Amino acid sequence: MSAASPIIRVSGLGKRFGRSRALDDLDLTVGPGEVHGFLGPNGAGKSTTLRILLGLVRADAGTASIFGLDPWSEAVAIHRRIAYVPGDVSLWPNLTGGEHIDLLTGLRGGADPALREQLLREFELDPRKKARSYSKGNRQKVALVAAFARPAELYVFDEPTSGLDPVMESVFRAHVERVRADGATVLLSSHILSEVEQLCDRVTIIRAGRAVETGSLADLRHLTRTTFRVTTEHEAAVFGAMPGVVAVRGESGVVEFDVDSDRLPDVIERVGALRPTDLLVAPPSLESLFLRHYAAEPEAELR
Repeated sequence: MSAASPIIRVSGLGKRFGRSRALDDLDLTVGPGEVHGFLGPNGAGKSTTLRILLGLVRADAGTASIFGLDPWSEAVAIHRRIAYVPGDVSLWPNLTGGEHIDLLTGLRGGADPALREQLLREFELDPRKKARSYSKGNRQKVALVAAFARPAELYVFDEPTSGLDPVMESVFRAHVERVRADGATVLLSSHILSEVEQLCDRVTIIRAGRAVETGSLADLRHLTRTTFRVTTEHEAAVFGAMPGVVAVRGESGVVEFDVDSDRLPDVIERVGALRPTDLLVAPPSLESLFLRHYAAEPEAELR
C-alpha cells in the first residue's frame, strides 16, 4: 500500500440481519493522518460498519479494507496495528484495571510505561481496583488508557466518551490531538456533535445505513445557513425582502432569519445600514447539517 492510499476504504457495503437492513450500499474513505468523524444517531449503522471493519461480522455485499487488507480474512494482521475502544466496555470482573490495561496493550507489544502512568493520572483511574467495582465511566477509562498507552497506526473509537464527564472528555480530546500529531489516523464514530466538530478533519454522515454527506467541515458548512438575530425597530418584512434571507420570524422588535452562505456579505451590509441596536450572527454548525438529514426521518432498523 502506498503512502497516499486510504487507511480505510469501504465501497458498496451491505449487511442484513434477517429482514432488517443495517447497511445499504455504504461508502466510506479515511485517509492517512486524518481524524474522520462517522456521524449518525443510534440505529444508523455505525457500529455494524465498525464490526465489519474489525472482522467481527462479515458483510453481505461490497468491499472493506484496512491498510489494504481484508478485515475478515486478515483480521489478526490488522489488529496488531490498530487500537479500538467500544462504546460499552465489558471487563473481566476479577481482574484489576491495571491488569486489563497490561493484557490489552500486551496484544500489541506492551504499553509505554511513562505514557501509561501519564494516562492513568490524567484520566484519574485507580488501576488497583477490581473491574467489578468500576462504574461505566471507569470501564471506559480502562479501554481508553489501553488504547492510548501503546502507539497505533489507526485508532477506532465507537462512542468513546460514553459515561465520561466533561473534564475527562477534554482529556480524551487532548490525546486524540496527540496521536494525530504523531501521524496516526483516527476513525471516530459518535452522535455527539460538539465532539466531532472539535476533533475531526472530515466527517461522514450516515442515515439508515447509507452515507448521505461526506467532506471537510468547511465543505459541509457551505450547505448550511447562518442565523441572524437582530434587535431593530424595522418590521420583519424588511429583512424578508433581502436576497438570500429565508425563514424570517420575529416579534417585539427582535427578528430572526437564516441566510444562504453565498449571500452573507450582502446581507451583512444591508442589515448594518439599518443600524440595529443589537446583532447576533451564529455561524453554521455541524448540528444544523445533521438535523437537516434527520428531522422527521424514520429511525433506522438496526444499529
